Amino acid sequence: MISTARRTHYRVTLAVLCVGVASFALVQSLTIPVLPRIQEELGTNATTVTWVVTAYLVSASVFTPLAGRLGDATGKERVLVYALGLLAVGSVVAALAPNVGVMIAARVIQGVGGGVVPLAFGIIRDEFPEPKISGAISFTSALMGAGGGFGTVVAGPMVDGLGYVWLFWLPAIVTGAAAVAAWLLVPASPVRTPGRIPLLPTLLFAGWLTALLIGISEGSRVGWGAPLVVGLLIAAVVLLLGWVYVEQRAAVPFIDLRMMRLPAVWTANLVAFLMGVGMYASFAFTPRLLQTDPSVTGYGFGASITQSGLLMLPSAVGTFVMGLVTAPLTRIRGPKPVVVIGCLLSAIGLGAMGLVHHEPWQTAIASGLFGIGLGAVFACLASLVVAAVPPEQTGVASGMNANIRTIGGAVGSAVMATIVTGQLGRGGEPRESSYVAGFLFLSAALLVAALVALLIPKMSRRELEGGLDVDREPEPALAD
Repeated sequence: MISTARRTHYRVTLAVLCVGVASFALVQSLTIPVLPRIQEELGTNATTVTWVVTAYLVSASVFTPLAGRLGDATGKERVLVYALGLLAVGSVVAALAPNVGVMIAARVIQGVGGGVVPLAFGIIRDEFPEPKISGAISFTSALMGAGGGFGTVVAGPMVDGLGYVWLFWLPAIVTGAAAVAAWLLVPASPVRTPGRIPLLPTLLFAGWLTALLIGISEGSRVGWGAPLVVGLLIAAVVLLLGWVYVEQRAAVPFIDLRMMRLPAVWTANLVAFLMGVGMYASFAFTPRLLQTDPSVTGYGFGASITQSGLLMLPSAVGTFVMGLVTAPLTRIRGPKPVVVIGCLLSAIGLGAMGLVHHEPWQTAIASGLFGIGLGAVFACLASLVVAAVPPEQTGVASGMNANIRTIGGAVGSAVMATIVTGQLGRGGEPRESSYVAGFLFLSAALLVAALVALLIPKMSRRELEGGLDVDREPEPALAD
């Protein structure tokens, strides 16, 4: 690693981090629009191919906070290199997968790459001048949302022009290069929390999260009363209670629950959960709405994967642009009004998607509103969490924020699937009223997020830039 005596310029570090974060965001969303094509190419069925998404979701959810915790303890740049390397390896295995079993295993490996998000935030806090921290975190956060949107846009042309394997070869090449760049250029972490990772709290955390996510994913597919689903959800509750009990008594907790109770942290996490409900479900179901054949159902545009992606392009552009302008807005007005307005704009966008989707331009406008709001919210949330916790807990705190957003996405997608597929109409397709109800549910979740955002505590400009406000009493020290 580069010696801490000669630090890489922070702009170079940011470029490396942005490539890694963007690659992970693309990997998250590239496969969703083309699952039927993957099913056809690998000769599997619709039930099994859904595990291509579920396996990745579970793996990323478990490893995102774990990577953040490991980075805090052993060095963020070291764990970043491993996370990017495993993301590249998983992409290569997926590209070469001869069957769906290998593909699912590859997606589990790719999910480890979720650690790049909290590690990037921690490195930014370590390496950047204080006035630059908030803006860099805002931009990197919005890049996550924009990358997810761009993934749905480029998936169709990539599959049509190059074949579905390039959904994995491209991320493999980019993340492999990013791993090498991180190894050569990102300086060693100056802030660490030495100590072992506690085994029992970590296993209990992974256990309840895995049971919950698989239970939710299966519930929307096989029914909420199925014995497997009920058993998984009960196991999730039992393991969650056990995790909380053990975590509160551990000499070295995996996740300090006192940290999670800080006002800025719990409000940001709850908003992230509710925004995740809207974001992931809209990414999954908006293309389905646009691709529906109107000659059969009376609604939809009969769009191809590529065409539906282009109609969603305003969302990705809006998210990216807000990543550039949110930091200056936050410095002027503070994060709370930006988050509240962002939640309201996203709620309006999803509500409009459900109620007014008769012309392509209407869909494009609704998509743009949603993306602008999404970018504003995510650009602020990470800065709030990072500013609220001690430097040595940056990785695990931001990892949990990203993880809670993913859990919200699983819940939102499951509820949306239940609503949309609850009543089928002509041609075995969902009724238009089901899509309306589903998008209104997502809109309502984001309206609740706006109400929660009103509880976000006021933070000074200096706090958001990584320093302590001299007029504010310091928070009590948290357990290492």
